Amino acid sequence: MGSLVGTRVSLQAVSAGDGAEFIALARESTAMHRHLIRAPTTAAEFDAYLARFDGVAAIGYVVRVNGTGELAGLVNFNGITRRPKRCAALGFGGFAATSGHGYVGEAVLLGVRYAFEKLGLDRLEADVQPGNGASRGIVERAGFRPAGSTTSIRIDGEWREHERWVRLADSGGPGRV
Repeated sequence: MGSLVGTRVSLQAVSAGDGAEFIALARESTAMHRHLIRAPTTAAEFDAYLARFDGVAAIGYVVRVNGTGELAGLVNFNGITRRPKRCAALGFGGFAATSGHGYVGEAVLLGVRYAFEKLGLDRLEADVQPGNGASRGIVERAGFRPAGSTTSIRIDGEWREHERWVRLADSGGPGRV
């Protein structure tokens, strides 16, 4: 997996060494994350989160600011399939301490390039809650388009509707691959 380096941020494979910092930032970001994502806020939750990433069906990264090494967010690929279609679900999120700087948006663009160029995927999907303008902007700038379908995802014990967004490897646009 290794690191992926962009202009302002890098994606680094999430590891046990990220735990304490990740948990502290997730706790500080609970108001921002409320009803949008469920980031690990305990050591046990982080261990379970880390265990998901087997490098085959799921790959997880942390977003670090170049120069300072500050942890700014996460990008992950879940449900990676290779046959009959080569696709994955893209997950991403940021932390309150670095929110509003565009770090996660740049990280998603890095992730999209990685998924298509290195993993050889043909399709990425991202699920975004209709009222989440920040995430909607990130996927739009990364060249995703509405798929015309919705799905429900359980967050904090409640089912929440999400719009499905899709990006194909040859779809061009920003972050063109």
